[in-house]
Amino acid sequence: MKLAVLKETLPGERRVALVPANVTQLVKAGFEVLVEAGAGESAGFSDAAYQDRGAQLVPQKSEAREAEVLLQVHCTQADGEAGSTVARAGQVVIGMGDPLGAPQAVQKIAETGATLFALELIPRITRAQSMDVLSSMASIAGYRAVLLAAVELPKMFPMMMTAAGTLRPARVFVIGAGVAGLQAIATAKRLGAVVHAYDVRPAVREQVESLGGKFVELELAAEESEDQGGYARELGEAFYQKQRELMARVVAESDVVVTTAAIPGKPSPLLITQAAVEGMAPGSVIVDLASERGGNCEPSQADARVVHQGVVILGPTNLPAEVPFHASQMYSSNITRFVLNLVKEGELAIDLQDPIVAETLVARDGQVPHPRLRSLLGLPELPAEPATDADPPEAESETSESS
Repeated sequence: MKLAVLKETLPGERRVALVPANVTQLVKAGFEVLVEAGAGESAGFSDAAYQDRGAQLVPQKSEAREAEVLLQVHCTQADGEAGSTVARAGQVVIGMGDPLGAPQAVQKIAETGATLFALELIPRITRAQSMDVLSSMASIAGYRAVLLAAVELPKMFPMMMTAAGTLRPARVFVIGAGVAGLQAIATAKRLGAVVHAYDVRPAVREQVESLGGKFVELELAAEESEDQGGYARELGEAFYQKQRELMARVVAESDVVVTTAAIPGKPSPLLITQAAVEGMAPGSVIVDLASERGGNCEPSQADARVVHQGVVILGPTNLPAEVPFHASQMYSSNITRFVLNLVKEGELAIDLQDPIVAETLVARDGQVPHPRLRSLLGLPELPAEPATDADPPEAESETSESS
């Protein structure tokens, strides 16, 4: 069976879906691995490195797309436009496709007759942790966000005692202690900042403190802040209003604020109002990692640098692409494990009894089978699958970590 890796064409995307180190695993599993020439160059992986691991280079995308399986980073934006694809009928496409934010793009792929697995929907269960692309990419985003803030801030992060006097450390406030937030806390602390963090889930206090951060307590009741899949869920506007009021004081005392509160498929909750920004000292920096869906900070704009009354507000939407070598390495490891999970007795098998398969399958046989996506698209429910004699899957524990 042929498996192809395409060169990404989305503007600014420098990652590649598969790195040379993982080619060997797929070859051993029975795949003939094709790599479009130059696919890994922007991430630091040469064509020769792929060939050394057993991959076959193909000069044209048209040749690669003849494979039975396609691996991509952005599988619903193959030509830089949402909904465009290189998929064909009978083909299996695996990658990220923003299914909850752009279900119409998934529907376009379904119309081609291709089978699509959206890796953003990997369930938060123990067995799937090694396939969790969102956590991998969120970790990189949290790290990179702090570095961007450090470059913009007209201060140094660590305390320094010099002959010219003592320099006080920067104060960093991280909102959201999921994967991105925890990495931001760790990075800021390593740079020498005094770090505070807040999350609607009081249970993450121990994680924050283990990284050297101080947990900020707000007198708010936040029950059921996660959905059944372990992802953040939307809370009521009354809750967010009270949260904004209590948070403004902490924001005003901070040199850097990193916000990470995103809800899959929904607008990002507004946490920092324009008035709160105006309460910060000139030269302060906000990095809004939720800017793609409206942002946690009122003045922020996606992929823009905004200056509001002396406060710099950054709204990056694809920070992992700025660290393409390690981002590709992590993504490749995730997607390789996902592919190997599909292989049964040397063949690619779609086992709907496997929650990893069932939750990520968003297009098949011309249909969008995923219930949540069908609801977003206004499609009627599909008839239930006939019962099988297969043994039910073993119970699997969910993780509570959210990105």
